[in-house]
Amino acid sequence: MRIGMGINYAGGFEETVAELAEHEKAGLDIVFVPEAYSFDAVSQLGFIAARTERVEIASGILQIYTRTPTLTAMTAAGLDYVSGGRFTLGLGASGPQVIEGFHGVPYDAPLGRTREIMDICRQVWRREKVEHAGKHYSIPLPEGQGTGLGKPLKLINHPVRSAIPILVAALGPKNVALVAEKADGWQPIFFVPEKAQDVWGDSLAAGKARRDPSLGPLQVFLQTSFFVTEDSHVAGQMLDGMRNMVALYVGGMGAKGKNFYNDVARRYGYDDEAETIQDLYLSGKKEEAAKEVPEELLRAISLIGPRSYVAERMAAFADAGVTTLNITPLGGTTAERVALVGQAKELASELG
Repeated sequence: MRIGMGINYAGGFEETVAELAEHEKAGLDIVFVPEAYSFDAVSQLGFIAARTERVEIASGILQIYTRTPTLTAMTAAGLDYVSGGRFTLGLGASGPQVIEGFHGVPYDAPLGRTREIMDICRQVWRREKVEHAGKHYSIPLPEGQGTGLGKPLKLINHPVRSAIPILVAALGPKNVALVAEKADGWQPIFFVPEKAQDVWGDSLAAGKARRDPSLGPLQVFLQTSFFVTEDSHVAGQMLDGMRNMVALYVGGMGAKGKNFYNDVARRYGYDDEAETIQDLYLSGKKEEAAKEVPEELLRAISLIGPRSYVAERMAAFADAGVTTLNITPLGGTTAERVALVGQAKELASELG
């Protein structure tokens, strides 16, 4: 099992990257840069590539609506070049609030668009002349559209790798099946290992049945909070500190009936709790919503507690198919966070 972490995208980026050098020394395997409605992820990934030597870099995630498929492929090839073959292309649909509210483009057909984008990217990286006649993208533009002067082109540069890994963030049954069929990696959120098979097992099996063997086994990248302590009171405080984040996603990331994270909580069996959290959050009662997040859920999706307990939970994640733990080390200082990354690496190595 590998250990990764995400970079904070809401300010202090240069300081965060300076700290990243210490995480790299502690054994961090991969770092993710998100892209919300903040600074773009690409410039920050290039900055990280220049400041590090070994750690892999990944977009976590680039939204599928904000770049053309070929620009996405060009960008991935460029980041793979400047990092010496260390880049993973993380893709995702984001949500209507960001795509329509910030970017001003329709949020439509996330499943079909993701499928076509992966196919187009792989054509570009193989330096084929790009020709694609899909439902959502036509390259070159067909006769009767545009000037009629478009012709198939191939990437000028020779990519470092002709197959850059593609990671897709997905939660819904059809989306997860697509990921299992076509992507190199899957990034779920709020992953409960004991319930993952019930929630996503059929989708993963359906996708893997159609998977090209040349892709290799599906890699699973999981975001989780991480803190090792023998003090139960401190552990409880750390768990409570997660409440606002979970309430934000389950309650506030989308409207009624359009919140993927709320759907996941319901599929885990927290139907009433998910509805209450959403009602409170959308009515502006964020603190009340956070208090309604079940402690059982917080414990299940995190790695917080005594070393022996955290080791057991890491083993449970591994048994459920997780190959990379993308941890949030809950330390208050650089030294504490670096120590936590080191502990996570030690525990991961003990899994064999």
